[in-house]
Amino acid sequence: MSRALVVHSDPYVAQTLDTYLSKRGIEVLMTNDPEGIYSILDEKENFIPVLVVIDLQLPDDGWLLAYQKVTRRFPEANILISTKSSDPNLLMRAKVHGAKYFLREPFTEEGLLQGLSRMAKADRADHEFKSRLPEIKMPVRIKITFPFTVLALLIILAAAYLGSQAAVESVEARFIDRLIETAKLSTELMVQEEDRMLSTLRLLSNTEGMAEAVMLADSERLRAITLPIAVNAREDTVSLLNTSGENILTIQHKPGGEIEEYDSFKGSLEYSDLDFVQNVLNLQEDQSGDKFAGLALNPNGVYFYVSGPLFDSNGNLAGVILLGKPVEIIAREMREDTLAQISFYDMNGQVYASTLFDFFQEEYPLKIEEIEDFIADSETQTFIHPISASNQSYREVVGEWKARGEVNLGLIGVSFSEANLVSTSTGTNIQIFFALALTLVMVVVVGLYVANQISKPLLEVVSASEQVAQGNLDVQVEADGNDELAVLAHSFNQMVDGLREGSLYRDLLGRAVSPEVRDTLRNTLQAGGLRLEGQDAMATVLLADVVGYTTLSESQPPTTILNWLNELFGRLVPAISSYSGIINEFSGDSLLAFFGILPTPLHIGESSYLACRAALDMLNALEELNHLRLKRGDPVLRMGIGINTGPVTAGGLGAENRLHYTIIGDTVNTTQRIESIAHLLPENAVMLGKPTVMALWEHIDHFKFQPYGEHIVKGKEEALEVFRLFSKNSVIGYSLEDLDIYA
Repeated sequence: MSRALVVHSDPYVAQTLDTYLSKRGIEVLMTNDPEGIYSILDEKENFIPVLVVIDLQLPDDGWLLAYQKVTRRFPEANILISTKSSDPNLLMRAKVHGAKYFLREPFTEEGLLQGLSRMAKADRADHEFKSRLPEIKMPVRIKITFPFTVLALLIILAAAYLGSQAAVESVEARFIDRLIETAKLSTELMVQEEDRMLSTLRLLSNTEGMAEAVMLADSERLRAITLPIAVNAREDTVSLLNTSGENILTIQHKPGGEIEEYDSFKGSLEYSDLDFVQNVLNLQEDQSGDKFAGLALNPNGVYFYVSGPLFDSNGNLAGVILLGKPVEIIAREMREDTLAQISFYDMNGQVYASTLFDFFQEEYPLKIEEIEDFIADSETQTFIHPISASNQSYREVVGEWKARGEVNLGLIGVSFSEANLVSTSTGTNIQIFFALALTLVMVVVVGLYVANQISKPLLEVVSASEQVAQGNLDVQVEADGNDELAVLAHSFNQMVDGLREGSLYRDLLGRAVSPEVRDTLRNTLQAGGLRLEGQDAMATVLLADVVGYTTLSESQPPTTILNWLNELFGRLVPAISSYSGIINEFSGDSLLAFFGILPTPLHIGESSYLACRAALDMLNALEELNHLRLKRGDPVLRMGIGINTGPVTAGGLGAENRLHYTIIGDTVNTTQRIESIAHLLPENAVMLGKPTVMALWEHIDHFKFQPYGEHIVKGKEEALEVFRLFSKNSVIGYSLEDLDIYA
């Protein structure tokens, strides 16, 4: 069952409405107390009115209180405003607050049904409008979230890839740096080993009795002298040769034996043909001195030797001292010091010794092409290449192996397992997967939240726009926040306010008002400061008219005349509006404007000043237009402007549903007569009434005037004294001080 709420001050009228509505099966609840609406509704459980009738004549603006309470609690209810007077001010206030449907008392059943029918048609139109709206096939939240998610996924994958690549490259760079640094360290260790062996060699050569024992080939004495020094220095092999290169004694550390366990040999090793032995026997010297180094093969493998001369007490060569060490032992010791795998190669890439040798199942040579490229490039000190052994991958840096400065022994390789590089385990991969999945879920959730924050206010604006499109201007959207959506909501609300006020202000003032005037009118009207029933005011009136318009219109088609006038007024209206003037009306070739009433009342001195400034700007605009017309071949336009100051009556003029805010009074009529006097001049002119000139005393320096005598005009018993207006820079006219008008 439908329900209706009637808020009316007249019990008889309320009862009449109850009777009419009850006939149509509508339950009616009546009250004359706007303050107690909520209490009355609370007493009637689940009473939701479809129709609300509010009396516009409720005392103390009770209608407004009732309207606000009803719309706040029942925003879907249809509201019908009941009125028994045609007070335009009150009706417009109701419209400003959103009222759309009015019903004039005394009520009749037929009139009430017509009012309800209009409201029902409006509802049907609203439903029809909604049905014409396109279906939402792709919501905004999807348009935002989907690309946002895809982009986020791509960014996450790219970030993961680039991050892993950066990590691998960073670790690989550190790996290569470490490899190169270890290679340098290996070279330094080789130099240190050589220096250590040379130190032992010098100690032996300086030991007393060593030279005599060699010359006498006294092996026993040589062993007694040499063994303590070899044990103490932990030398592997010490050989003593005579001047013929014959091996007098060789002591060699026993493999796997104690520190002091050495085997002795003599005459069994052939050293005389070795270059580094021959160099000593021939007493040769190089840049490093008389000691030399080299490699030689003996029954226990490849050995690294250093050689030096042994002199007798007379300084004569007594023999050669050789200190040797297996290259394999050198490689193992360097491995312990550097933690890298060490390999020694000949210049053909074949292995002398290697700590990797035990891991290899086959021969391990360097590629001859790599060695040739390395030797050919004189600027390259090392090269890096991958190697593989026992299902493991290594990186090896290879460089020259030199001794005693420039003696080239072959190549030395230093390698690390690539297991030192970053390689993620299965567990780590799973952790990375879940981390990325969690990140993606969070991105989607945040995307949905952001999309909802955007789409929800937009949907509210769409819903409100639908209501505005159906003529419901009593709608607002929430404008919370400080982002673009809040600005959109504020802008929408301001637009609705403007639409709500639009019909009222266009009816009152037309379109030729500035925004400041419109805003002030709204405020003063709502506050009751502007009355439409008519009020007395002091104002300055301006009337402008085209001279010779009748003759001009007879010689040209009406369309041409209309275009010329629109072009003319298009330049004149801005000049008036810029000085707060109100265009009251256009009448053919003339326009009427007033100053000093809106947007706020002004002193006549100020309104006169603004009107005169506007008139001079109008003459300048007309002069610019005539220059353009002459270029086009059109006739020039001549205009007379009349200005007068005095009392007027301002208010709404017209019928109840069509009001026009205007001014009337003798001041307006006098302005028309003054403007007609301006027509007597052969050029464009501005004529002022004496009251206007007198009101300009506060602006004495802004204008010049020329008296134009007294004129008898139609409808005026007394002669009008008029003055022509000029700008302050004009060579014509007098200042206000020179005019004797205050006598």
